[in-house]
Amino acid sequence: MTADALLFWDEVHATPPAAPQRPNVRLEEAAAALPPGTALDLGSGAGGDTRWLAARSWRVTATDVSAAAVGRLSGDRITAVRHDLNASFPAGEFDLISAHYLQSPFDLDRTAIFRTAARALRPGGRLLIVDHGSIAPWSWNQDPTARLPGPREIAAELALDPAGWTVDRADSPARTATGPDGRIAEVIDHVLLIRRTV
Repeated sequence: MTADALLFWDEVHATPPAAPQRPNVRLEEAAAALPPGTALDLGSGAGGDTRWLAARSWRVTATDVSAAAVGRLSGDRITAVRHDLNASFPAGEFDLISAHYLQSPFDLDRTAIFRTAARALRPGGRLLIVDHGSIAPWSWNQDPTARLPGPREIAAELALDPAGWTVDRADSPARTATGPDGRIAEVIDHVLLIRRTV
């Protein structure tokens, strides 16, 4: 990743959130009923998902390209490590890998990253990919021409062998979201949930 990209994400995460970060609702939907195991939070950012999982007895590896973000994550069940996912990937096998809004204005080989993530799942493990399906008023991305591929398209790009992985969910639900400045807007999530079967 370029120096500009590192600087961008460190600036995004330079100021700690004013309030504890809530977990993403799509993670709650996918993981609330799962027995705790090992989880990997790709692009952990402010750490709301990581802390939510750890509070539910998951052992969580949190990774982000931002040293500022990683430096604020700690806990008995949390290991925070800095990775440029274009160049390296956390070691280990996982029962759950969560990648929420792993979208960037800089080059990011998401297909390669998600294929690596799928291979890092234990049998029965789940890969949850949640992308922006719309542009929120507070997003860093305000490009109305930005291409936001849907979950079925992302699944097709991964080209995972159906003998080893299956798609459990692929949809684009809407929700009401509140931005960091308090503005409220309806946004769309592209949700893809893949399960390793063998």
